[in-house]
Amino acid sequence: MLLLLSLALAADGTPPKDFQNLRDLPGLRLEMGYATALNFTGAPLPGYAPGQAWLRAEAAASLARIQAKLAPEGLALVIYDAYRPARASVAMVLWAKGSGHEAWLKEGYIAEHSKHSAGVAVDIGLSQGGEPLEMGSGWDVFGPEAALRGTTGEALKNRLRLREIMVAEGWVPYAKEWWHFEYPLPELPRLDVPYGEAEKAGH
Repeated sequence: MLLLLSLALAADGTPPKDFQNLRDLPGLRLEMGYATALNFTGAPLPGYAPGQAWLRAEAAASLARIQAKLAPEGLALVIYDAYRPARASVAMVLWAKGSGHEAWLKEGYIAEHSKHSAGVAVDIGLSQGGEPLEMGSGWDVFGPEAALRGTTGEALKNRLRLREIMVAEGWVPYAKEWWHFEYPLPELPRLDVPYGEAEKAGH
């Protein structure tokens, strides 16, 4: 089990040591849903800030290589979630328990101890010409339609293309969510460093 390293210091847009800010990588699109109300909870989650997305440096370098491979096809990676402050995972669990969605915890859609908080997981899609490709469901829609083959036609083709290029770079897909991938780094601590100055004293 990953250890939790709880840090209350603000990050003011600067990633922790050994992390990379994905906004500095050319070509990637950031659509960090948990920094807005456009996610399954209907509200921004604690610890996030608009325009910020971090990952461990090795994982970020891998995404940069994938983006370079996609660029000649006119495609771009869309990042929906990357590093997740541990306080945001806590908020997800509390929301699920308080809104009648505890089944999502049992079914593995919401994790109390997420590898996102270690900076080695990403929620990701594909875009072309500035618009997300059809993937058959939203990136945080939980149910059978979220599984890789939970759709058909062009959407399935796009899911398979995403999985193919991510797996080729060593990323490990999650069977229940077409958008979720983990980078196989050795066990690392989960962090609670917020993305923004406003939450420097939060937990």
